[in-house]
Amino acid sequence: MELHLQPKQTEAFLSQATEILYGGAAGGGKSHLMRVAAIAWCMDIPGLQVYLFRRLSDDLLKNHIEGPTGFPALLGELIEQKFVKVNWSKPISIEFWNGAKIHLCHCQYEKDVTKYQGAEIHVLLIDELTHFTDKIYRYLRGRCRLGGLKLPEKYKGLFPRINAGSNPGGVGHNWVKATFVDPAKPMEIVQQTKEEGGMRRQYIPAKLADNAALLSNDPDYADRLEGLGNAALVKAMRDGDWNIVAGGMFDDVWTEAIHVLEPFDIPSTWRVDRSFDWGSSKPFSVGWWAESDGSPAKLKDGTERSFPRGTLFRIAEWYGWNGKPNEGLKQSDSATAQGVLKREQEMRIEAFVKPGPADNAIFDEVNGDSPAKIQERHKVRWERSDKSPGSRKRGWSVMRERLRASMAERMEEPGLFVFSTCRQFIRTVPVLPRSDTDPDDVDTKAEDHVGDETRYRVLAVKRTAKIETFRW
Repeated sequence: MELHLQPKQTEAFLSQATEILYGGAAGGGKSHLMRVAAIAWCMDIPGLQVYLFRRLSDDLLKNHIEGPTGFPALLGELIEQKFVKVNWSKPISIEFWNGAKIHLCHCQYEKDVTKYQGAEIHVLLIDELTHFTDKIYRYLRGRCRLGGLKLPEKYKGLFPRINAGSNPGGVGHNWVKATFVDPAKPMEIVQQTKEEGGMRRQYIPAKLADNAALLSNDPDYADRLEGLGNAALVKAMRDGDWNIVAGGMFDDVWTEAIHVLEPFDIPSTWRVDRSFDWGSSKPFSVGWWAESDGSPAKLKDGTERSFPRGTLFRIAEWYGWNGKPNEGLKQSDSATAQGVLKREQEMRIEAFVKPGPADNAIFDEVNGDSPAKIQERHKVRWERSDKSPGSRKRGWSVMRERLRASMAERMEEPGLFVFSTCRQFIRTVPVLPRSDTDPDDVDTKAEDHVGDETRYRVLAVKRTAKIETFRW
């Protein structure tokens, strides 16, 4: 039996790291690598227990059972010789003569993780990691242990191990990117702290060019990717660009070189206000906005430019997270109000910043009190956001139209721009994925808090107010 790997795939297979993301382009051979690795290790290590996960059970069959490179095809000779047995009752498992076993598993919802509470996972393989939440991944990682398994000498220190593969995009894009892609250079192996699982972590980029077998068998595949018709989508699928989400809500209307501006002095006739998405265990988001009245502004590079009346500029933000994607500060509403005032004082805008739209949940009262009332007692007032029927989808549509308007060579409609200091907007909003069930909406499991807060603001009723000039 021959198990073929390309050079980059071999690096992922033989790496000294024990927590690996082999990620990037479509067609990079990530799923094939998992099957080959699982088979090779099971043949070499008696009693090894390998758990291969996809989010949906149908995807397990389509990606790992069916076709000329699925498990049955790869193991055909060993199955015929009865060295390997496939148990077709769900969940499907593949048992080797030496007691090693491959378990094909799915975990669609966070509540499903309890099915694996007692599992002793020697090798955890997760296909399309960005389809999973951070909570699911951390739980399954916690099930990785050797127990009584006796490892051959050459494998000591390399197990238990996790090998994950994924394309950019999906509900878990932000946490996967923050966990594997951003912290270190590609290929670099970094020892993690106990709080991060204590394994040796590595990100190995996967590109279409790495899969020589695919390009040889199907030389037109790259051309079909080019034919997707969306430059951002092509770049994500061909090059594995993690700064782009294939099929995301804004991937076709966002260009960082256009939408992100260096901070400049806000003209005195523009309105400044703020918007708020409330959160505790999940992050909250406060955004400060300047709205153009059509009068010109002097940009950072010294040029003067006029923007259509109503164009919005995100000039500052405060993201209430603990540094981990989609995890909040769990702080009190009074502390949040005090933080808002402190930041406005530091920006010297406290005298003229206006209350803007907030998540309507803050107005819900319990025993006569509410987050809105608590913050108002600390001199931070909010207005209700538009939650009329259809407002959610309409908000995303308006954001798209504003971003699109900003890309015009001669702007005629109100646009939306972001100051370069607003890193959380830049990190989370451009990569928001569409919902699998409703393409006109964002996947609510994604890190959408800045997006929601921005959506409230673009739907807010326009007002006019004169303010004092302030500098950034």
